[in-house]
Amino acid sequence: MRTAPILEDSYYHVFNRGNQKQILFYDAADYSRFLFLLLYLQSPVTFTQINRRVQKFVDTQDFDIKPKDIAEIVATRYVSVLNFCIMPNHFHITVHNVTEEGIEKYMHRVGNAYAKYFNTKYERTGHVFQGTYKANTILDDEQLVYTSAYIHKNPHELTSFANACHQYPWSSYSDYVHQNRWGKLLDHSSISDTFDTPAEYQTYVETSGAKMSNT
Repeated sequence: MRTAPILEDSYYHVFNRGNQKQILFYDAADYSRFLFLLLYLQSPVTFTQINRRVQKFVDTQDFDIKPKDIAEIVATRYVSVLNFCIMPNHFHITVHNVTEEGIEKYMHRVGNAYAKYFNTKYERTGHVFQGTYKANTILDDEQLVYTSAYIHKNPHELTSFANACHQYPWSSYSDYVHQNRWGKLLDHSSISDTFDTPAEYQTYVETSGAKMSNT
């Protein structure tokens, strides 16, 4: 059961974990696959040869998506993704619900696509995620910024990134403090523009007191 009603033109912290806390992402291909889905399924636009695109990203950090396809996604999107963090057995994203039932359509596409991929690859059956995703309403700008810090500090629980969350490759944190790799597909201006510099945002995250996820 979702934790909040979904309203148009509102912001939400969306998250879920593996069924019975199982691992969702075992290797770079798994992380890359889910990253592709989070970024490129924001609209009804469909893609072919996803396996090839994901492997290209694993090899070159480039999904090889044409600018015209990105423009179409932006023009027809269900939701706008502000930030994300993909952890071994769970994920967090902040989205702006752009259209009526936008989050429902978006998460249905993402969840079904990844579950089918996961069960096929690992020769499993049954549920991949633990029930329906959760979507908590973000009520104001202060909470929006704080939620971004909460999400971006998730890698702190991983020993190799405990003091370097901004270097975690499966998070949007580096897109806030360095160059945004995803352009308009990652619309973080409503958060980053509240800070004078990327370094100021990084300082905020590191000193915010946002708790790490227990998901």
